[in-house]
Amino acid sequence: TFQINIALERKAVLSALAGFIFAPIADRMKIHHFRRRGKPVSPSYGKPTPAMGGLFFIPIGILVARRHAGSNSSGVNGTAIITLIFAVVGLLDDISNLVVDRNRKIPQWIRFLVQTAAGIYFFIWLGSANISTPYNMKFIVPLPPPFGLAFMGKLYLVMATVCSLSMGTGVTLVDGLDGLAGGVAALALVGLSVAALPICSELSVFGASMSGACTGFLLHNRYRASIVMGRVGSFALGGALATIAACSGMFIPMLIACSVFFLELLVVILQVPLSMTLKHIHGTNRSFQRILPSHYYLRLWGIKEPYIVAGAYIMTCFLTVLAGYLGLVSA
Repeated sequence: TFQINIALERKAVLSALAGFIFAPIADRMKIHHFRRRGKPVSPSYGKPTPAMGGLFFIPIGILVARRHAGSNSSGVNGTAIITLIFAVVGLLDDISNLVVDRNRKIPQWIRFLVQTAAGIYFFIWLGSANISTPYNMKFIVPLPPPFGLAFMGKLYLVMATVCSLSMGTGVTLVDGLDGLAGGVAALALVGLSVAALPICSELSVFGASMSGACTGFLLHNRYRASIVMGRVGSFALGGALATIAACSGMFIPMLIACSVFFLELLVVILQVPLSMTLKHIHGTNRSFQRILPSHYYLRLWGIKEPYIVAGAYIMTCFLTVLAGYLGLVSA
């Protein structure tokens, strides 16, 4: 527990300091993010905001985690590699979005292929990884009392791969308001770290380090953000959350702690058939020109951005406590 606290605090300080250096550099290099979806709540949103903040806080979080857990930790090393792979997937997406000329953009099928390859690699790595746990068997999912342990077999690998591919998208969808994705991810990582503590303390150190990374990043990403994390950050955080859950078997605590991410993903998925139906009926998609996450509709209804973010924080705090508790009693 002491190592977890130290990792979180050090990473928060280092991440906050690194932001003061990276944000001006990104601004000078014209690495900008423009808010295009939803109704802006202030004229200041017409100004470009430096992007790709994940490039400075994700690597620091990984380095701090490896230092505290030890360079020989197979769990931390594997989790770090998976996190970096998903960060590269997000980076390709960010680079493509920065290109003005559509002919020079990275094709969508290439980005999808890279993301699929990352999921397949995660599937293979998880099947061969040798992570120290209290159980003599792999692919075990701890369930709350009185259910005990559930052996999932190959279904475990499928669940882990689906989570790894969906979590990055979920975090990306939430990353539409200042401080929303970073704060929710920081809280979710704390809950998942507590849940994984009886299974593998090294994974808890990694989760705490990444949570500290998000906390330090929030100093620059809070309301009226001076930088946004970009998909390089959101995909990396999604990969980190999914990998910690997959390595510890704590899928239920992950679903609870990350409810905001899954809720936004579900809202978007439900809009797809509705949008296709309206397009088929009317011949054009005038009613749903864009498929938007729920927080954009909340803004359109007049709810101010800080209230939306605060509400998400409060809800995630309760869910984080519940996730941590279920993880501890399930192990």
